[in-house]
Amino acid sequence: MTLHPRIEAVTDRIRRRSAQPRRAYLEGIDAVLKDGPQRTRLSCGNLAHAFAACGPTDKGRLRADVTPNLGIVTAYNDMLSAHQPFEHYPEMIRQLARELGATAQVAGGVPAMCDGVTQGRPGMELSLFSRDVIAQATAISLSHDMFDAALYLGVCDKIVPGLLMGALAFGHLPAVFVPAGPMTPGIPNKEKAAVRERYAAGEATREELLEAESASYHGAGTCTFYGTANSNQTLLEAMGLQLPGTSFVNPDLPLRDVLTRAAAERALRITALGEDYRPIGHLVDERAIVNAIAALMATGGSTNHTIHWVAVARAAGIVLTWDDIDEISQVVPLLAHVYPNGEADVNRFAAAGGTQFVFRELLDAGLMHDIPTIVAGGMRSYCDEPRLADGQLAYSPGIATSADEKVVRPVSAPFEAQGGLRLLRGNLGRSLIKTSAVKPEYRRIHAPAVVVDDPRSLNKLHAAGALPQDFVAVVRYQGPRANGMPELHSLAPLLGLLQNQGRRVALVTDGRLSGASGKIPAAIHITPEAAAGGPLARLREGDMILLDAEAGVLEAQVDAEEWQLRTLAPDTARPSHDLGRNLFALNRAQVTPADQGAVSISCGPPTPEHGWEVDAEYELGDTPQAAAAPHEAKDA
Repeated sequence: MTLHPRIEAVTDRIRRRSAQPRRAYLEGIDAVLKDGPQRTRLSCGNLAHAFAACGPTDKGRLRADVTPNLGIVTAYNDMLSAHQPFEHYPEMIRQLARELGATAQVAGGVPAMCDGVTQGRPGMELSLFSRDVIAQATAISLSHDMFDAALYLGVCDKIVPGLLMGALAFGHLPAVFVPAGPMTPGIPNKEKAAVRERYAAGEATREELLEAESASYHGAGTCTFYGTANSNQTLLEAMGLQLPGTSFVNPDLPLRDVLTRAAAERALRITALGEDYRPIGHLVDERAIVNAIAALMATGGSTNHTIHWVAVARAAGIVLTWDDIDEISQVVPLLAHVYPNGEADVNRFAAAGGTQFVFRELLDAGLMHDIPTIVAGGMRSYCDEPRLADGQLAYSPGIATSADEKVVRPVSAPFEAQGGLRLLRGNLGRSLIKTSAVKPEYRRIHAPAVVVDDPRSLNKLHAAGALPQDFVAVVRYQGPRANGMPELHSLAPLLGLLQNQGRRVALVTDGRLSGASGKIPAAIHITPEAAAGGPLARLREGDMILLDAEAGVLEAQVDAEEWQLRTLAPDTARPSHDLGRNLFALNRAQVTPADQGAVSISCGPPTPEHGWEVDAEYELGDTPQAAAAPHEAKDA
């Protein structure tokens, strides 16, 4: 396989830019193992506490220090349909470990909130910061130094990035991620979206809406659209951190349990006690990060990962930028149409060829690195499909041609020549737009701004008939420093309804948008954000805005002299009730900008200001200040 020259160039640029922090990271994790596995250095009192509640067999093995002990970090709760199946995984894993002469213990649990429940609610302001809390909780779980490898039970939104960040803090430990699979199909996502839009128009009752939502979200497993949760699973496989083909096997299938047991078995075989040691800190290098971004682009995945994977990379001492992501997107074609980019759900995606087909296409085209993974065969193993043969796990080659070209296509005939995300630049800062779900005729808009600081104001303006025929909805003071950067998915039904009526609309915000959102052109994650003095705070009602996704432009068409003289508008949407948000005041105060991962904790090797000390190859264009006009940089 010959690597595509632009993928090779981006990878090399990341490697050179990250040389110093990456070296510091690897030296740190390698130093941990210089005296052997950690458990051997625990005192008798430490050990007695650690296995006090274990049965005689496990206790005897833990006393002996000769067999591996798995640490299980679980995000189980009943609030997330995707995580509910994890309730019974620990006992399954403990039993498998005993059968193989080893042990396993639940090291700890991490919080896992459901964005589907908190959409449009105050709790959404805690959503992004929960990722950093999960990373910290993972570190606490592993702090006992009792483990030779770790299994991570998590699927959804911030949970997987948080688990990854925590796992990389213990980079000397092998890590295997264990999913639970998607729920079986419900009503088509397009039908559900239509009911939402009818409800926004006052044409459907609450009972009708609830019936449609319940028919869509109806059982255990991941929501079936290709949002952040299911994108997580694809990216984990692209990095080689889950067993091949495990992402989209439904809960309760016999194969699901076999795969969970196989994941535990594999974790036991790659510890430092054996001859196939594979610590996560060495597996997650710049090639693995590029693989994740390439898979994200090829499948039209969630915009949230332009924040999360910058933070994940940072946890491994790697400096990933939005410019890298944009360049990868320009060379990796869009190979999948899964809702919201198409009508198919992830079950249909898997049946059409799924990740196995996409990965083979990317590898053959030189758009993905063949890297070391948790399994012996490298990335080529991820082109194989798991199955049951006489009750045992077996793998066979994935299909060579798409089983449904409405859902997945080869590199030679993609849905689009470029991936699903683009970087926008202009006098409003830097932002990202998900183009894969937006029809080409809607990717450019020139219209006046309707400026609000509270997303709910837009619905009130619509109800009052106060919205222009065509407009750009500017929702500001929604960035990480302002209020934790909530998702604004609750705006999608209204904006989708107006677009269906033939009106030209778009969204511009320093907030986030759910991975489930799609057809409205939306410039999101704007950096610098309004609360940090960013240019969104200078916008005024009626300013003409140009959003051109194809050209990568986002700008307010305001006279430069007038723009420079404008004062920053204050935030007018402070909440009247706290509901736990005061507990995250420190996170808001110290969080990095969105294009630096929106990280509110110390993450990765210690570095000087702005998060990183990098070599001379670090491009000026990679800094948030470079995106703003000169008179804006000082405000940022």
